[in-house]
Amino acid sequence: MIEFNFASSKTIVTAILYLLINLNANNVVILDPKIENQSVRTGLDVLIEDHRDFLSGKSIGLITNHSGIYRSGISNYLIFQETKDIKLKVIFAPEHGFYGEASAGAKVEYGKQESGPIIISLYGKNRKPTIEMLKGIDIIIYDIQDIGARFYTYISTLGMAMEVAAKKNIPLMVLDRPNPLGGLKVEGAILDTNYKSFVGYYPIPTRYGMTVGELSFMAKSKKWLDCKNLDLIIVKMDNWNRKMYFDDTKLKWIPPSPNIPDLKTAIIYPGMCLFEATNVSEGRGTNNPFSLIGAPWIDEKFSEKLNNSKISGTKIIFKSFKPISIKGKSENPKHLDAFCNGIILNITNRDSFQPIKTALKAIMLAKEIYPLDFIINETNMKKLWGNGDIFDYLNGKISEKQIKKILDQGIEKFKEQRKPFLLYN
Repeated sequence: MIEFNFASSKTIVTAILYLLINLNANNVVILDPKIENQSVRTGLDVLIEDHRDFLSGKSIGLITNHSGIYRSGISNYLIFQETKDIKLKVIFAPEHGFYGEASAGAKVEYGKQESGPIIISLYGKNRKPTIEMLKGIDIIIYDIQDIGARFYTYISTLGMAMEVAAKKNIPLMVLDRPNPLGGLKVEGAILDTNYKSFVGYYPIPTRYGMTVGELSFMAKSKKWLDCKNLDLIIVKMDNWNRKMYFDDTKLKWIPPSPNIPDLKTAIIYPGMCLFEATNVSEGRGTNNPFSLIGAPWIDEKFSEKLNNSKISGTKIIFKSFKPISIKGKSENPKHLDAFCNGIILNITNRDSFQPIKTALKAIMLAKEIYPLDFIINETNMKKLWGNGDIFDYLNGKISEKQIKKILDQGIEKFKEQRKPFLLYN
């Protein structure tokens, strides 16, 4: 039996260090770390160790997956399940499933569990909890490791949950976790809300440089979501700062999804994921997803010209590979069992590497060199990129200099907009 004893308290407000940060952000409470500690602690760690009494007497709905672990290695749901004074009533699982067992886009459903809390998929029949699913729930807790890319769908699940919680008048608590890519660098196009989808739920850049706690705070305050009356509670991390990549935190890396096996892949992903909207393999079905791209009709000219573009922070190497079916990771990848030629990206300097601009250059070269073979799905590309500017560039309506200016101006504006919602130095 695990004993964490979230002790009951009638004076719960006095036990909380809270900060109301912005008058326009009504009903937003920030729980700060209270116990002095030298190591990085996630929001889950801080909740357990510093705010034990906050959940006393509560019935919980937990949005999580395999990445929601306490620093001892114990899963969050086990801690809540074994705590006497609270009730874990239901678990909601996002894309890839509760166990991280499903490949991208695979529908997930769970049958009736013989014991323990009910597990309900939010990537099957439903993308968000229904009112019926939330009966008897006092608070919704969100605890999932994000990777800091706009089209990574866990943050879309968060936004939808915030909207449902507001309608049901249920508080929602975000247990903050590190942005693996750090909190300084921002890159990519701002999403035009006309292209809002499950792979783009907020008008933010591709690489937005915020934690999920900060993003939820900003999304509510800027009224990007229909959750005006939501009681949002954010449990801050301890000792995390914006300069940190995930390996700087000394926390254990758990692949947040099957095709993000390590931090290197997470760094590359915000750019090379754009190839999902093309007929070029993005490396699914190999051991190097997103680091590796290619197609049967690509040759060495592609790697040569890309290297001549003087892309910073990475070494580009010509590579041949054959995508195969991998259960739970990529069952039916592009060019299944066909020999492909392409490139593999080896990061040499992650601080100077720009994944989105690298991918943009690679897409333009593929279009120039292989005009009869290279195909872009326009609808999907606009959803991933966030607007139609990429096609103005690819079709020669705007120059490389002009699209760079558009991107840079959008980023600078966003950086100013996000300042009031940043919770860490």
